[in-house]
Amino acid sequence: MSTSSAGAPGTVDQLVEVFAAYLRRERGVSELTVAVYASDVRKLLIDRGGSDLRDLTAAEVSNAVLAQVGAWAPASVRRFGCSMRSFLRYCYVTGLIERDLSGAALPVSGRRRSLLPQGITPIQAKALLGACDRRRAVGCRDYAVIVVMLRLGLRATEVATLRLDDLDWRAGQLTVRGKGNRVDELPLPVDVGEAIAAYLRRGRPRTATVREVFLRLRPPEVGLGRGGVTAIVASAARRAELGVVRAHRLRHTAASDMLRAGASLSEVGQVLRHRSAGSTAVYARVDVERLRAIATPWPTGAAR
Repeated sequence: MSTSSAGAPGTVDQLVEVFAAYLRRERGVSELTVAVYASDVRKLLIDRGGSDLRDLTAAEVSNAVLAQVGAWAPASVRRFGCSMRSFLRYCYVTGLIERDLSGAALPVSGRRRSLLPQGITPIQAKALLGACDRRRAVGCRDYAVIVVMLRLGLRATEVATLRLDDLDWRAGQLTVRGKGNRVDELPLPVDVGEAIAAYLRRGRPRTATVREVFLRLRPPEVGLGRGGVTAIVASAARRAELGVVRAHRLRHTAASDMLRAGASLSEVGQVLRHRSAGSTAVYARVDVERLRAIATPWPTGAAR
């Protein structure tokens, strides 16, 4: 490790970039993890007012983690703590801080608020799509993004990395590049294909160099990115007055809709590309109406 306090980056962006390079080079983490850790570190530095960490204290680190408890889900808080521990160990090893403060980013436990995946109802899904004005280019794009997520259960990152070459119109298939470099072929439903085609014809900027399907509509012409896809869902939910709807809820919605349509858990797992049956089993508790249909009345005892 060559970085030292004498050569410490002078700005927040510079420090975040050097840390991101360290994660790639020394830790070999995925680009998604790099992006998430970098975002968390940038938040810490901006909240502190700069990149000078010489007066950073253990109490400040602990408070930074605890401050997220009320605003974020437990899993997000735990991830923030992981980001802080990795960053602070890096700072100590490279001489940016004199003491190893990583232990001050205490693990935060917390029960999940619900054991059931939280999708949205068919009425809410219709309102979400209706909030996209398809007469405009941005509305065509946003509508197509949401349809893809609602019908196929793609993650935000998978939508962002979808490329023109992944669309096989003749075979009616879509190539999805998921977690762990996994590549899967999914059928391309008619309504999904129509939404994407409408965006490609009327909404997508005409460029021969960028191959991602969903692009920013303002220069520079680049792919949306995971954050852009997430923002599309959140903005449409606000316009539809649905409150906070995160992109991952559309994945849960797709699974619930498939179950209601009669799909088996195995089929749902194949579409969602789960690595294990255990990941899909949680949806067995979602469709209450189907469970009621097969349930037998509780015996009340023999008549006297």
